[in-house]
Amino acid sequence: MTNFNVRIEDGLAARFDAWAAGRGGRSPALRHLIETACRPAGGGPAGERLDPRPVKLTVRLSARYSAGLSALAAEFGLTPNAWVAALVRRAVQGRPTFRRADELLLIAIAGEVRRIGVNLNQMARALNTAVLEGRVLHTQLVAVGDFRRELRAHLTGLLEAFEGNLSYWSTDL
Repeated sequence: MTNFNVRIEDGLAARFDAWAAGRGGRSPALRHLIETACRPAGGGPAGERLDPRPVKLTVRLSARYSAGLSALAAEFGLTPNAWVAALVRRAVQGRPTFRRADELLLIAIAGEVRRIGVNLNQMARALNTAVLEGRVLHTQLVAVGDFRRELRAHLTGLLEAFEGNLSYWSTDL
């Protein structure tokens, strides 16, 4: 992500901050102005509301706890601030946070589940419209059973991933 720095007079900065206060703060207002300036002619609604500025929370930790937090966050691939935010999200909403590598695995599993679902739909359609007897019907039923077992294994993997993640973020000590 690119960072823009600009130097302006204090008075102008104060006036801009006053204007930006009702639009989510300095950074969201500047992002909105840049997006508006770069929008193609006639594109997008004007005057849309900006995302509000997130609440900032300051926590003071001893050096020992700070080092522990840094180690936990690094192990998870997050900054200490992001790690604490994930912990709060889990405690307040029950929402998990995954490592990027785990997110990619979950996306791959979702793709496999979708592929299996498409195949099952095609087979079900074929079985509903065709009159099958003997060996052909048996082959189709075996394939449906195989897909069912594969789908169950992927869903079990997803469930284990979510349970493990929620357990990691559990605030029950």
